[in-house]
Amino acid sequence: MTVVENIADPTAPAAPVSEASLAAQLPDQWRRIGGPTRSGVLSLVGAAASGLCVAVLLFGQIAPFSGGLGFTVTAYGAFLIVYAVLTGLEENGQAVRDRVMTVILWTAAGLLFSGLALVVGFTAWRGREALPHGNFFTQDMQAAGPLDPLTHGGIAHAMLGTLMMIAIALTITVPLGLACAVYLNQIPGRFSRFVRTIVEAMTALPSIVAGLMVYATWILGLGLQKSGLAAGFAISVMMLPIVIRASDVVLRLVPGTLTEAAEALGAPRWRTVWHVVLPTARSGLATAVILGTARGIGETSPVLLTAGFTAALNADPVSGPMVSLPLAVFNFVKSPQPAMIARGFGAAAVLMALVLILFAIARFIGGHGPGHQTRRTARASRRDAARFAELHAAGLSLFETEPQPAPGPAGDVSGPGLGDEPSALGAADGETTPLEPPAPDNASRSGGTGGTTAPDTAGGAPQPITGESD
Repeated sequence: MTVVENIADPTAPAAPVSEASLAAQLPDQWRRIGGPTRSGVLSLVGAAASGLCVAVLLFGQIAPFSGGLGFTVTAYGAFLIVYAVLTGLEENGQAVRDRVMTVILWTAAGLLFSGLALVVGFTAWRGREALPHGNFFTQDMQAAGPLDPLTHGGIAHAMLGTLMMIAIALTITVPLGLACAVYLNQIPGRFSRFVRTIVEAMTALPSIVAGLMVYATWILGLGLQKSGLAAGFAISVMMLPIVIRASDVVLRLVPGTLTEAAEALGAPRWRTVWHVVLPTARSGLATAVILGTARGIGETSPVLLTAGFTAALNADPVSGPMVSLPLAVFNFVKSPQPAMIARGFGAAAVLMALVLILFAIARFIGGHGPGHQTRRTARASRRDAARFAELHAAGLSLFETEPQPAPGPAGDVSGPGLGDEPSALGAADGETTPLEPPAPDNASRSGGTGGTTAPDTAGGAPQPITGESD
């Protein structure tokens, strides 16, 4: 308890006030948690300047060092050391390690993002000459040569070939990959460990080996011709281990309590997997499929061995050679002509855009992660909430029940007692039901000597009534 004096009347005795009420009267004050501080920013800027000065002294005055890479590494190392020293003047050792690791992680993220932006920007900039032309997306190279301008020819045949090959590969890879991942996750054993080892070994399989395997079995062994179907088989061999391994990791993250609850309700294993495990890991499974697609859509050597090369548009994946975008880029950029090189960079930009579109489609199909509602489930939840509110509304017979009989003063269970209160449902619905005393039943209630009792109208106790019973 806290004693608070009365300012208006100092002579009045102090009234005790609880700490909870006193805290409730105080105004709320926002407190900043995390984020950059003034001392942290000054330490960061000072350490960066110190690292740069140390590198300049070592490479220009003290030591005979040279090279841009060495200068950058030396400056960054000196920056980390000085930053750790400056942070240690105000924080403890754990905070110093946390600050230093945060700087290292931000640096790594910046380098990766810079490399990605450089690759995408350079490709789009070099292909800017070919991308504005409409014929670049609607024509093939059958009637265009290396010396023709960019207004002739295009990559329509390569775009169609890539889409058909990746569609064939996904048709084969997604069912097999998800089924194998479910088997590895739900049926542990010696054979599943063997399969997992083979899958992990296949992730490092060179793409040329997959192309040679399909070429030896499909073309040389069976005597079939090069086609988009054979290229789809080769791409699926490359995609399958990626999809299996990533899906297996995602399925391991599903809480075991969900499957235990489903099986406790009597659901079989296959229904638990289909209705509980797979929907929970849907977002991660979509990411696994995207990883496999990104691996297979950029392959060149398996397509060259199994699908051949053509400059004409071929929409039949079963017969005839077919070309993909990576293979078209390879053939365009190796030409010394500037127009062909521009076509190659334009085809590479289209390939990156195609991967981005496939990624967006997969994320849309995958939906949100566990614990996040989609628009469809949110609408269903609102409809259910409205339906439940209507069912609980007053006046519906669904929630109205008859009052339960209570034993009377003499053991009568045919009706409610005189002192019974209205039911909770009646009070909740705003209805009052008058309670009446039970009618006396003199004929059916008899004592051991044949006498009965009748209520006294004067308000007294019941008086015995003598007489012979019928």
